[in-house]
Amino acid sequence: MGAESDALRRARARRAGGVMQDFDGGRLSLARRLRRLTRTSLAGSADVSAAAITQFERNQSRPTTAVAAQLALNLGLPIAFFQRGAEIPRIPTEAAHFRSLRSTPAISRERALAFAELGAAVVNVLEDYVDFPELRVPTHLVDSAVTVDQIASIAASTRAALGVPRGPIAHMIRTLEAAGVVVLTMPPESDVREVDAFSTDIGRRPLVLLSPFKDGKARSRFDAAHELGHLVMHPDVEPGSKIVEDQAHTFASQFLAPDNDLLPDLPEKADWEALLAAKRKWKISLRALIFRAHRLGLWSDATYLRANKRLSAEGLPERGPLGPREQPVAVGRAVAMLEEAGFGVDRLAAASQLPESIFRDVVLAGSEHRPVVSL
Repeated sequence: MGAESDALRRARARRAGGVMQDFDGGRLSLARRLRRLTRTSLAGSADVSAAAITQFERNQSRPTTAVAAQLALNLGLPIAFFQRGAEIPRIPTEAAHFRSLRSTPAISRERALAFAELGAAVVNVLEDYVDFPELRVPTHLVDSAVTVDQIASIAASTRAALGVPRGPIAHMIRTLEAAGVVVLTMPPESDVREVDAFSTDIGRRPLVLLSPFKDGKARSRFDAAHELGHLVMHPDVEPGSKIVEDQAHTFASQFLAPDNDLLPDLPEKADWEALLAAKRKWKISLRALIFRAHRLGLWSDATYLRANKRLSAEGLPERGPLGPREQPVAVGRAVAMLEEAGFGVDRLAAASQLPESIFRDVVLAGSEHRPVVSL
């Protein structure tokens, strides 16, 4: 028989299996993006059209049980994952501030957003059992005309609102978590090297996701402070523009080390021992320190240029390492508390209607990991 009759026979067999009545297209979309698949590639593996996948994801039609089972198999998830249940917030691209939006491949960006959606879903379930810190992130809307001095003032008032004392911030990520922000580290196996840190306030709580590939304490602290800048200054602002990113950079610099507090620790010439001492105190990079020395008028253009050339010649990592990147703890501690109270991960995953493996991935992303010494 011809290929057309074979296709018709397969179609009749699928229809004979009945339609999956409680199918949730949003969960199919999430799973596809999490696996870095296009609609076309997923459709081919399930012997349906890309248009059919689009209709499934938009809940315009429902797959047969046979097609749903094949989709689940191809996506590596139990078919129960695709049943309607606990809400998983959808985070559109325009609601997330990616550091390099236009240079980030769409498929990598969508995978990162899918993981953020899972993170929001897990936190929603955890909040039914535990109280996370009260959200205390202030809002200071800015426009393109905002000055560096104005952003410095916003950073100072944000430090006050978050209860940050004068001087260096002991732990930037703990500061975010204490202010009610959920911080997660994207899984290293998720293959999202093209994705830098990003943030969104689309769910019940703001989410900040950090890259596991941007190692080093100075970088992780700056990334976290940069995303706080977006949460404070850029709600409902279209992400990705150089202006918006530069504003968040300025906020991060001023939040981590306000000009007036940093100034006494900056040398008036390229004194590298003094710069290393300032790096250890403020936990910010040498590159950032020489930029601030130049911007504050301590260094000439020539001194600044020579210092930058020297750092470039030395390459990365910078001299004077500060140690490993900062990591979140709040989600992991919440789950540990619940486990002590008899609510195991299996029960929590069931409440979220997520596979236990995915639930554990999110918990791991919100936990601190320390090196283990082998004897």
